[in-house]
Amino acid sequence: MIKKVVISAAGQGTRMLELSKDKSKHLIEVNNRPFLAYLIDNILKAGYTEIILVTGFREDMIRNFLDGYIFEGKKPNIKIINQFEVLGPKEKEYGTACPLKCVKDFVQGEQFISLVGDNFYSAADLKSMNVDDEYNYVAGLENDHPEKFGVLLTEGEFLQSIIEKPKEFVGNLINTSLYKFTPEVFEKLPLIEKSPRGEYEITDVISLLAKEKKVKVKIIKDNWMDFGHPDDVQKFSKEFLKNESN
Repeated sequence: MIKKVVISAAGQGTRMLELSKDKSKHLIEVNNRPFLAYLIDNILKAGYTEIILVTGFREDMIRNFLDGYIFEGKKPNIKIINQFEVLGPKEKEYGTACPLKCVKDFVQGEQFISLVGDNFYSAADLKSMNVDDEYNYVAGLENDHPEKFGVLLTEGEFLQSIIEKPKEFVGNLINTSLYKFTPEVFEKLPLIEKSPRGEYEITDVISLLAKEKKVKVKIIKDNWMDFGHPDDVQKFSKEFLKNESN
């Protein structure tokens, strides 16, 4: 049984424009609650008991939020790690693989779930990733606009490769940035190099594992959303929270 979830929440979220000018995008309020609260609710509903929150921009505000966060009358077990304190400033080292570099000592050889703090996943889909076996997993979802995301190419149930924002159609199964990792992921982390955009990419780590047939694809189908633009606030409130309550 997997207990630990790593949430990547170090970024500011500049695509949110004025909404994230002075706070992390993860704390943008929807119906008077930070977006991050809804995500953590579902992680706990899915049965995970330990959360490692990798922060960076305005960590003080995230700490203040967590000080008042209660789930079903209890204070959940949430540990905060500041990515910039561990790895140095954003200008030195940045990218989606960086949170993994920060948590090795804290997951202590266990399998764990990894996800991004600006995406919303249903409790059911989060629970479905709790697969206690020797494989790593990436959560895929069929999408009408795969050109906006990383597309998962599969061979049976195994991941073959990830094509980032393909200009030509290669498939419509997209990467939702929800993963289950075995400790083997930490063996691959030192092997990746900066991508063309100058960042360390989690997909490069996954690709190394996929070459060895160590990554399977788990299809999710519930209430997923990438919370990235100002108009997503109203969309999340009207569509996604309504579905959650049904």
